[in-house]
Amino acid sequence: MELRDIEIFLVLAEELHFGRSAERLLVSQARVSQAIRKQERRIGAALFERTSRTVRLTNVGRQLRDDLQPVYAGLHESLERARMAARGVTGRLRVGMMPFNVVDMHPYWRAFRSRNPQWELEIRQLEYVDPFGRLRDHDMDVLVTWLPVEEPDLTVGPVLCTDPRVLAVAADHELAQRRSVRLEVFSDFQHAIAPDMPDYWEDAYLPFHTSQGRPIERGRLVTNAEELINQVGMGEIIHNFPSHVTRHWGMPNIRWLPVTDQPELSFALIWRSDAENELITALADMVREFGAIRF
Repeated sequence: MELRDIEIFLVLAEELHFGRSAERLLVSQARVSQAIRKQERRIGAALFERTSRTVRLTNVGRQLRDDLQPVYAGLHESLERARMAARGVTGRLRVGMMPFNVVDMHPYWRAFRSRNPQWELEIRQLEYVDPFGRLRDHDMDVLVTWLPVEEPDLTVGPVLCTDPRVLAVAADHELAQRRSVRLEVFSDFQHAIAPDMPDYWEDAYLPFHTSQGRPIERGRLVTNAEELINQVGMGEIIHNFPSHVTRHWGMPNIRWLPVTDQPELSFALIWRSDAENELITALADMVREFGAIRF
C-alpha cells in the first residue's frame, strides 16, 4: 500500500465523510473513492459501509485503522528527523501559544535560536480547544498559558509576562464611553465560553461570579480568536482580555476598557513532566535569565 493511500484511508477513517476528507487532503473526492476501492480490492473486504447518509468503518476497517495509525505516525517522524538531519538540525521544540503577544516575546525566541542553532523552534498560535490535551497527546512540547495550572502531570515553569486586564466591547456598546469598568458589570452582559477548560483555570481567566455573588453568564461557544473578536465587534458579547491584545488588534469597532478590580494575568511555560528534555530545560533557563515581561 502506498503512503498516500494510507494517508487517504486514515483521514477518511477520522472524518467519515468523503467530501471533507477530499478538502483536507487537497484532492478530488473521486481520488479518495478510487484509493479506498483499490485498498478494498487488495485486502479482499470492505473497509467502510457507505449509505447515502453515512460512512462507517467496518470491523476490518477499524482493525486496519488501529494497526496503521502508529506505523504511519512513525514513518512521518522518521522522515521528518531525516529532513532535519539533512539541515544540521538535531531537535525541534514546538511551543503552543495561548496569548497573542508572539511579537512581544521575540527576544526569547531570537535568543533561543541564537544560542541553539542545532535546534528548531516552532511557535504555534492555538485555538481555544483543550490545550492541556494537546500537550498530553504530544502535539506540542511546551504550552504558554495563563496561571494557575494545577495538573498533576504538568510542570509549571517560569513566567514570561504579566498583564493587566481590559474589557473589549463594541464601539456602539452602552459601556463604550466609560473610561474603566469593574468586574461587577460583567454580570449584566453575555460572555463567550471555550470547550474543554478545567473550571479552576477558566475561573482564573473569567470568574463564574462577581465579588457580590452575581453569576457571569457564558452563552457563546467560541474556539478561535477571530470568531471571538468578531462577536465582540458585533455587540453579541463582551469579553475580557490581557492588555497585550490592544497591540495585536487595532480595530476601530472595538473599545478597550481597563478592568480596575481584576488581578493581573501571568503567562508561564507549561510542559509534561515526563517529557522534559534538554530543549525544554534550555528554554526555561533562558526565560528565567531574561526575566518576565511586564506591560
